[in-house]
Amino acid sequence: MPSDGTLPAGKGIVQLPTTSNLRLLRSNPCQNHNPDSYEDLQSEFTPLLFSSLERYLPHNLLNAPRGTKHKYMREILRRYSNEGDRNRVQKHREYRERITSNYQPLYRSLYKLNATTFFVPSFINAFMVNDNNRDERIKSIMSQPAQGVYAFDMLQPHFCEMLLAEVENFEKWICETNFKVMRPNTMNKFGAVLDDFGMDSMLENLMEDFIRHISKLFFSDVGGYALDSHHGFVIQYGFNRDTDLGFHVDDSEVTLNVCLGKQFSGGELYFRGVRCDKHMNAEALPEEIFDYSHAPGHAIIHRGRHRRGARPTTAGQRVNLLLWCRSSVFRELRKHQKDFVSWCGECQQKMRERVHQAVTAKRVELFRGQEESAS
Repeated sequence: MPSDGTLPAGKGIVQLPTTSNLRLLRSNPCQNHNPDSYEDLQSEFTPLLFSSLERYLPHNLLNAPRGTKHKYMREILRRYSNEGDRNRVQKHREYRERITSNYQPLYRSLYKLNATTFFVPSFINAFMVNDNNRDERIKSIMSQPAQGVYAFDMLQPHFCEMLLAEVENFEKWICETNFKVMRPNTMNKFGAVLDDFGMDSMLENLMEDFIRHISKLFFSDVGGYALDSHHGFVIQYGFNRDTDLGFHVDDSEVTLNVCLGKQFSGGELYFRGVRCDKHMNAEALPEEIFDYSHAPGHAIIHRGRHRRGARPTTAGQRVNLLLWCRSSVFRELRKHQKDFVSWCGECQQKMRERVHQAVTAKRVELFRGQEESAS
């Protein structure tokens, strides 16, 4: 990662060293390095941020004691952090503490990741094999209904029921206490941010132990190999709730979307291709047009920049779990790129047009040369 970049701390942004301090971090990550876990250390920065940043440490520090590495990285982050963003992160932390110190969970077992009770056997088994076979096993449980969209069976029915009940219990607590909560995003008026009432550690483990490996296989071009923060929430559609969702992209590199239930009609997702900021309003190509119908327990995973919307839920209630996974490394690298032919459909189309024009021009040139030689 360029050492003059930025990394998010939670939802804040941390400014990294300028070009005059290139010695502080490597320009490129050590991909084969297995970073330490920083889960048990208290810090104003998220543990995954340290694990992600560790791959960029100077060679002589990669195998240093964990405490030494943590202190080194923390000083870098503190030195170049933005005070306004640090204050915002601190206020959000205090907001979460007010919730978790007063809200009583319905099912405490949901707050710690337990693969055997959360996931269906096929999903668990794909990750249980050794490293040499894991990639192929993960691919074997995936279907690809459209380019860049992968579907698979993931959650057990009982887990879905428990999570739905937990969210309903949280909503009941909100009403009883008149607590003003932050909703998941600017487009959804209903739903709950799971991170805010205590599930952040569970969702972080979900991303780190499962989703990041899937993303490394299918979405390495958008930082899937270096996911280091997340935003986890539940959204609700139906009567007296949101009914649909407009055309949009997510504030994520990779998005996991799992239907929890309940009984419903409608609510299909419509996809219209992946785009960079410059080409956000470009027309979709025929092969990019795709609709997806939800089923409880089933998941889809795709790039956050995959444009889409949700059609109206015409009957019943639909509830979905979403996990926005982010990569601070990719976000910094993206600032230094002019086009994104590895993942933007419009950039790819324009590149094909340029290649076609160049080939055509070369053919014309060769044809003229042959005519001149013949004459």
